[in-house]
Amino acid sequence: MTQQEVIESLPAHLRPFVKTQNYEDYTPRDHAVWRFVMKHLVRQLADSAHPVYRAGLSKTGITMDQVPSIEEMNRCLAMLGWRAVVVDGFLPPAIFMEFQSLKVLVIAIEMRSVEHIFYTPAPDIIHEAAGHAPFIVDVDYAEFLQRFGEVGMKAIATRHDLEQYEAIRKLSILKECPSSDPGDIAKAQAVLERLMKSDAPLSEAARLTRLHWWTVEYGLVGSVDDYRLFGAGLLSSLGESRHCLDDEAVKKVPLTVNAVEQPYDITHQQPTLFVTKSCKHLTQVLEEFAASMCYQRGGADSVRRAIDAESVCTVELDTGTQMSGRFSEVLCDAVGNATYVRTVGATQLAHNGTQIYGHGIEKHSHGFGSPIGYLKDFSRCLSAYTVDELKAHQIEVGKRVELEYLSGITVKGMLQAIVRQDQKNLVLSFLDCSVTDLDGGVHFAPDGGTYDLLVGGRITSVFGGAADRLKLQLFKPTPRTKTIQVEPDADLMEAYREVACINASNQTRSAAELPKSVCRALQLYPDEWLLRVELLGSANPALSTRLHGELAAISGLDEELVRLLALSPPEPGNPSFAVQEAS
Repeated sequence: MTQQEVIESLPAHLRPFVKTQNYEDYTPRDHAVWRFVMKHLVRQLADSAHPVYRAGLSKTGITMDQVPSIEEMNRCLAMLGWRAVVVDGFLPPAIFMEFQSLKVLVIAIEMRSVEHIFYTPAPDIIHEAAGHAPFIVDVDYAEFLQRFGEVGMKAIATRHDLEQYEAIRKLSILKECPSSDPGDIAKAQAVLERLMKSDAPLSEAARLTRLHWWTVEYGLVGSVDDYRLFGAGLLSSLGESRHCLDDEAVKKVPLTVNAVEQPYDITHQQPTLFVTKSCKHLTQVLEEFAASMCYQRGGADSVRRAIDAESVCTVELDTGTQMSGRFSEVLCDAVGNATYVRTVGATQLAHNGTQIYGHGIEKHSHGFGSPIGYLKDFSRCLSAYTVDELKAHQIEVGKRVELEYLSGITVKGMLQAIVRQDQKNLVLSFLDCSVTDLDGGVHFAPDGGTYDLLVGGRITSVFGGAADRLKLQLFKPTPRTKTIQVEPDADLMEAYREVACINASNQTRSAAELPKSVCRALQLYPDEWLLRVELLGSANPALSTRLHGELAAISGLDEELVRLLALSPPEPGNPSFAVQEAS
């Protein structure tokens, strides 16, 4: 499938989050960064990564020598029943999980900069492609990943979660951009730190994010004494994949559902990692957590969680009818059964994930409320009665109707319409209607206009987000912050391109045989270490010695880089050199 065909195959509300990979936008230095990281990762992970990793790279369209093409990845992923799309940085967690539930791998389109070659504060194509894709070839893991998406898109996120997401996204974009103002970074950092120090209760979504971190991102498999790496965060980090093997510095703990209580810090190497026994074990832990979530438990307590979240959630009734909005109230009887629920602001009514015609946020823009439960003297839920059976109970369109609930709530009014779908009564609409309870409470008065009653006996599920995500889009427009593009230096990129061509020729070169563009770049950019590393691939012994000397003389090199290149400081009196231009 082409990129466009993949995009068109997605639900319409997900398409705005997808970008198109223009492969020509990757610079020669981007490809050099990819080669450097992948070369050392594959070598370093030869014994420590799960065996699936190396085989999975080639089977998902990932090569060692250049940034992967999303279309080539899709050609390979199609044989595994998956697809891939490119996106701009961090996505809202619920959107990310929805992609995953559809067996769509989300790939950040950007390539990390040379300055962040060992750790990038923003998602990039190395982490997303080389980290996440390889293990999809394992059927059990792929099924676990899809199931995680299904569970994750149901998690209730709080307003605090959404604010923290935007803060993380903004800070990551600023930190990754070399030209960002330090003051802007400091302000963004302060906002995120304030949010992280908040005493806001931990939401379902936040707990599930932790489980995702300790399994999908930073998971180990095996036993605490004999383990292999499978988490994408480990597999895409040269530093962390080595550091995690230090059993004194990094504690290894058997994975249980208690991992949701363990916080993490994305800016530091992890002091504790969790070890799963197998993919089946991963799924067992996920299902154990899912059983505690509101979407499986339902009931009044789950509605209270939605109220506390102050975000759009959905209440689903046993009839399949659904109410989506910001919940503000749930009334209960003496034994805890929900008897009335209410929202504030724009509200959607749906049935089995599809908005009920005429009952979108345009109709219910100021909130919605409805009794829940069974009627007196009715042997079944009101939804199950045929039109003729309703008439036998004096429930007929165009006539005054009185509905008495077991809870004591009474609905009186002129029945204007009945919405029926799948041989069920879903919504009853009244004019001149009053809704009262035994304590004298008035939930709706006759002068309020049309009263719509959602039919259902009990709350079976409460979950985050809207029922019909196309008709009620929570993230519209898409994220406010955009990745900052930096214009590359044309002369430097030409030098990288020339060096790549030299390496492709499989011929060694001396300093005198180098193209003028390469010689000029080596002179003008004395700290451009990656260009020198690339050139080592075809340097003759004399040039290689000189390049190593220049690399050793570059000040401020990352310790990890010095280790990988086996550099030693230059000898006294033998500083770095300038490669002479070829005549």
